[in-house]
Amino acid sequence: MKQVSEHVYQISLGEVNAFVIEDNGLTLVDTGSKNSKDKIFSAIKRAGKNPDDINKIILTNAHPDHSGSAADIKGTLGIPIYAHSEDAALVEKGIGGRLPHHPSPGIINWIIYNALIKRSPNETEPCTIAYRISDNDILPIAGGIQVIHTPGHSKGHVALLVKSDSVLIAGDICANLIGLDYCTIYEDRQLGIKSVLKAADFEFDIAVFGHGSPLKGSANAKLKQKFANL
Repeated sequence: MKQVSEHVYQISLGEVNAFVIEDNGLTLVDTGSKNSKDKIFSAIKRAGKNPDDINKIILTNAHPDHSGSAADIKGTLGIPIYAHSEDAALVEKGIGGRLPHHPSPGIINWIIYNALIKRSPNETEPCTIAYRISDNDILPIAGGIQVIHTPGHSKGHVALLVKSDSVLIAGDICANLIGLDYCTIYEDRQLGIKSVLKAADFEFDIAVFGHGSPLKGSANAKLKQKFANL
């Protein structure tokens, strides 16, 4: 578990990242694919923290690489899950995402789509979403985290602005695998670009992503510069 800022930590699960926000316990943002619970708990323990202190889960989107272990972790800890209403409906039915997926251009995206997504089951273990979150909601964590509804990758995708740390947990609005680029798939890529620019209108110094490395130093300006003309 790598510390990104005062309150935010990143856990690499291989093909995807999860995040922990530390403040009066731990908030887990995204849960990785199915069977990721032990990896997440081990990473938290290695950082000298207690997985039993996780008191809520926030999902940036319903796709199986982000919500795949939500039911397992919820069942183990008995904690509530937060998600946007549009994707909460999918999680509760065990549906991984809206089809068809639209792959993004580029050889890296082509490889990832064909190797990991194209033939993978579009399903997750169903679980109840306790709280529906909406655009501009302020969650009482780390001095106030703003929910930014950022559809495109999925209809109910959200990014989370940790204002006190000047960090955007960007989810899959885009990726930072080998530099900033599209995420591998979108329901609506043009809407996804608008969502990147919507998020970039906020001020944040660091952005972290579901896929790839943190973007540091005037991150909102870098996102705007990359995606403004796409």
